[in-house]
Amino acid sequence: MQQKIRVLLVDDSAVIRTMLQKILSSDPDIEVVGTAPDPYVGREKLVALKPDVMILDIEMPKMDGITFLTKVMEHFPTRTIIFSSLSLERSEVALKCLEVGAIDTMAKPAIDVSKGVMAFKDELIAKVKMVAKSKLPTKKKSLSLVNPVAKTHSPSSGALLRTTHQILAVASSTGGTEALKVLLSGLPADIPGTVIVQHMPAVFTKTYAEHLNKMFPFEVKEAEDGDKVLPGRVLIAPGDFHMEIVRSGGYYNVKLHQQPAMHGVRPAADYLLKSVAHYAGSNAIGIVLTGMGKDGAQGLLEMKKAGSYNLAQNEETCVIFGMPKVAIECGAIDKVMPLDEIAGEVIKQMDVRKVS
Repeated sequence: MQQKIRVLLVDDSAVIRTMLQKILSSDPDIEVVGTAPDPYVGREKLVALKPDVMILDIEMPKMDGITFLTKVMEHFPTRTIIFSSLSLERSEVALKCLEVGAIDTMAKPAIDVSKGVMAFKDELIAKVKMVAKSKLPTKKKSLSLVNPVAKTHSPSSGALLRTTHQILAVASSTGGTEALKVLLSGLPADIPGTVIVQHMPAVFTKTYAEHLNKMFPFEVKEAEDGDKVLPGRVLIAPGDFHMEIVRSGGYYNVKLHQQPAMHGVRPAADYLLKSVAHYAGSNAIGIVLTGMGKDGAQGLLEMKKAGSYNLAQNEETCVIFGMPKVAIECGAIDKVMPLDEIAGEVIKQMDVRKVS
């Protein structure tokens, strides 16, 4: 008999704790082994109960979520889901928790939620099961970035005068917020026009893009409808919107829409990658990073058939080897590599595949 996934809930709201416990306990594969109203009680229960997954609020009395999670990851690493309301301020805190070592985030519904409980229930149970299969977090090394503040290349000057030939298209999910930092840190200031689907809730993507924009010498922004895909620019699909590219004259432009979710997610990488296959063909490089599920596999396969060169993060460096595994198995990938070697391969292929 398969052992149940043991979950600890740490949230100062008794209503939320009761709701989460009821939802999770309805699944035969999950057991809520304890609840805590604040980090101090949470710490004691964490040590005593040794849960597989902790669901953690980020604004609590006595100690904030970041401070608590930092201590947890230093002394008792635990797979953690950050449970946060969708606000700009809290999304910044949630992103810091991902930097510290949380595996995933989830949007907290309104306390008086009623009609939306079923959708929330399915998402919560799926996330707990997914995170339970992920690798235990380890202490992260800080990235060494060259000139992270000054923008040495601006897509608004010079790049607009020439056609964008090469495109870098990336699919990423659970564990990807940190994986993308590693990938981007190895790429040059004149990075090829880059489009990314990172599965994140709405609001979080804007905060995340702004955070990355401060880290690197190229522009990083949440994509807006009509944005040009240009060298020196990285565009991240906004939460709750699918993103595609279209060709307009000598340029690739972003198109956003809200067609139904694909693979249970919106944005879905397959929308983006299939459009890259259609419009960019052999002038594209595709990458799939850590994440659960199969999003991106079919899009990458179409890209490969159109002549692109595709890379996948290897199992050893993935938080969850789901999306890369499916892409590899369907024949969409040219090379499987450790995360910290992918940027070097991208640079190599950019030179090999240059368009005159």
